[in-house]
Amino acid sequence: MAKQKEQEALEVAMDRTEDFFERNSKKIIAVLAVLIVVAALIYGYRELISLPRVERAAELIAEAQYRFEGENPDFELALTGDANGAGFLNVIDQYGSTPAGNLARHYAGICYLRMGDLDNAAAYLSEYHPVKGIPGAIVNAQNLGLQGDVAVEQQDYARALKFYDKAVKASDNQMTAPLYLRKAGLAAKAMGDAALSTAYYQRILDTYPATPEAREAEKLIGANN
Repeated sequence: MAKQKEQEALEVAMDRTEDFFERNSKKIIAVLAVLIVVAALIYGYRELISLPRVERAAELIAEAQYRFEGENPDFELALTGDANGAGFLNVIDQYGSTPAGNLARHYAGICYLRMGDLDNAAAYLSEYHPVKGIPGAIVNAQNLGLQGDVAVEQQDYARALKFYDKAVKASDNQMTAPLYLRKAGLAAKAMGDAALSTAYYQRILDTYPATPEAREAEKLIGANN
């Protein structure tokens, strides 16, 4: 019974983190669109070839993102596309070397995770390459956190902790770091290490005292004792 409750708590934590990114996805993606164009300009020495490819890739990923972000998102359609628009896999296949192709791997991993295909979720998430800049850091952290979520679903809590730790370092701020520290605490508890779990919650209290996660941290610490 205790193990079941811990697993349920981890699942709730994952849902809450994804709710945060879904609420803010349009802002994040808008900035990432700028990053894609800026990244294209870096390839100036190949402008006649690279820039058109980057621009076309950005157009295609926008079609897939539309399916992904709708009020009733269709993750399978966003992944595979159809005659009316490309999917993330199309972007990867045709323009995998572009910034949009890189981002499409991240999205593909999320789609597979939502569809319950953990192996493909882990594979595509791991193929995403971190990007520079503050908006990029947030996506980098989300990617690592999602890999931690996959590990939790596979009940590999030690591996999940490594990803959550990396997610905190990738974007150490009031907005995202407490989410991953909380997940790390829950994973440590599920692993049977109450002391380590408490240490993660204490980090939230010490470093991010004004966050919603801090308000829960004391209760979670109490549950560990």
